[in-house]
Amino acid sequence: MNTSTTPKNDWRSRLHEIIYEASTPAGKFFDVVLLWVILCSVILVMLESVVEINQEYKEIFNIAEWVITILFSIEYIARIVSVRQPWRYIFSFYGLIDFLSIIPKFLSLFFVGTQVLVALRALRLLRIFRILELHQYVGESQNLMQALKASQRKISVFVFAILVICVILGTVMYMVEGGDNGFTSIPRSIYWAIVTLTTVGYGDIAPQTTGGQIIASFIMILGYGIIAIPTGIVTSELSRKESSKESFSGQSCPNCSAEGHQARAKFCYRCGSSLE
Repeated sequence: MNTSTTPKNDWRSRLHEIIYEASTPAGKFFDVVLLWVILCSVILVMLESVVEINQEYKEIFNIAEWVITILFSIEYIARIVSVRQPWRYIFSFYGLIDFLSIIPKFLSLFFVGTQVLVALRALRLLRIFRILELHQYVGESQNLMQALKASQRKISVFVFAILVICVILGTVMYMVEGGDNGFTSIPRSIYWAIVTLTTVGYGDIAPQTTGGQIIASFIMILGYGIIAIPTGIVTSELSRKESSKESFSGQSCPNCSAEGHQARAKFCYRCGSSLE
């Protein structure tokens, strides 16, 4: 039997292991080098925004940016080639981020000012969760997402109630202040109510009448209690998920590149392919 065609020795499987599997030495080395390149790219973009530095080293920055863009382009193509269903990677979160990290430099050949969009490469630093093998955070993030989805209706009703309260309070403040002291319209008064209720308090609008100050004090106190409600809703759902919490691995599916599999999983939760 010719072992050169088996999955373990297939070049595509080997490439997938290096690019996607942060748990292997080669994969970890690849991701660490990739992160350093991303950091250098982000630093270059920041330095280019400084006029004095850009004028002196403009040509060097341009060459360095093209080198990094070409490296990222090769990496992007390698990621597509190494999976059996490329479109799943292309339209995934990381796939879109990877694409956005290389396209601005090419667009700069046709459109002026698009090069600054390469700062989007900083989003690729999210891969550090894979590199440092912080797999437990993957599980925690999935539990959080499930809790947020379970709390969706409760939070939606809560937000709608808050909007109604802000409309009512904003209208009352408009009537109390008589259209003066910055409360020139109901929408602007509603804006003040939202800012005050969320305890942000920009200070660009402030009530001057006694009645307005009393209402403002009530809104401020109400704001502290309102902030805690969404937290309690999500925390309640998280406590329910805690008992059924599963551990997760850094295994990436060789077929669709899906991540976040359970530690004991033998098949991909998305496409059903073997993870062996």
